[in-house]
Amino acid sequence: MKLISWGFIGCGEVTEKKSGPAFNEIDGSHVEAVMSRSEEKARSYAERHHIRKWYTDAQALIDDPDVNAIYIATPPSSHATFAIMAMKAGKPVYVEKPLAASYEDCARINRISEQTGMPCFVAYYRRYLPYFKRVKSIIDNGIIGKILNVQVRFSVPPRDLDFKGSHNLPWRLQPDIAGGGYFYDLAPHQLDLLQEFFGVITRAHGYCANRAQLYGAEDTISSCFLFESGLVGSGSWCFVGHQSSKEDCIEVIGDKGMLSFSVYNYDPIKIVTSEGTTSIIVPNPSYVQLPIIKSVIEDLQGFGVCNCTSVSATPVNWVMDRILGKL
Repeated sequence: MKLISWGFIGCGEVTEKKSGPAFNEIDGSHVEAVMSRSEEKARSYAERHHIRKWYTDAQALIDDPDVNAIYIATPPSSHATFAIMAMKAGKPVYVEKPLAASYEDCARINRISEQTGMPCFVAYYRRYLPYFKRVKSIIDNGIIGKILNVQVRFSVPPRDLDFKGSHNLPWRLQPDIAGGGYFYDLAPHQLDLLQEFFGVITRAHGYCANRAQLYGAEDTISSCFLFESGLVGSGSWCFVGHQSSKEDCIEVIGDKGMLSFSVYNYDPIKIVTSEGTTSIIVPNPSYVQLPIIKSVIEDLQGFGVCNCTSVSATPVNWVMDRILGKL
């Protein structure tokens, strides 16, 4: 069995709770080195997680001969740079979502992946979770009949961090780093799942506003989109709503019933047909990225296929950039 020795570029919150521990849970995989621009963060992460090496320079980590695969867990604006550096060095990449901060950067990543022959995988891990696999099976098995319409509804109140002023905002609210505001951070998982279920979105339009004026990025978005199959859909996102309007729901309308589920809360999956209402609870693994990381590692070891590639992830950025008027 080929041993996959990972180097982490970035060691923030996502690597602590969602992904990092999973790399050591899978046979034939371990974390060899970690990198952060902060020496204190890199050293602390390595010591706490029993990782042999730590770096403050990304190129040094990529060039480490004991590292043969790279995990990129930095803000989106640096994804393309680090992914291209790694692939040009002959090392495959697993990148946090979204793939990049723009559709153009996604295209650059895909070109280098094709030229070097190095695979680039993207952490749209919800495709692999039992909860969303169950949603897909309900749709595919025709339980609610022919799909007629799909709607995304998402609303949350502002966080305390959102009131700190332009000089202290989290990176997710800085478009030059994140690609946009909270929409560019949260909508990717929703849009990726919709395209996993219903095919590629070929047309998308949006209206964006900054209603609360807490920060420079958009805080309210409405959109409509068309799938390659002819299915139509719409989405509404508000990141400054009142607590009473809090919602995390995707509703799928069929000619025999309706299906609803959440993307972030994992509320019970709800099916309504002429026979009544059914609620389904589906538990997820303790490390939510474990199933997709297992698939990536098996692909790199040569006895599996991970379909969550940079090519399959790029349409998400295209849709978001269309909605935000960036394309």
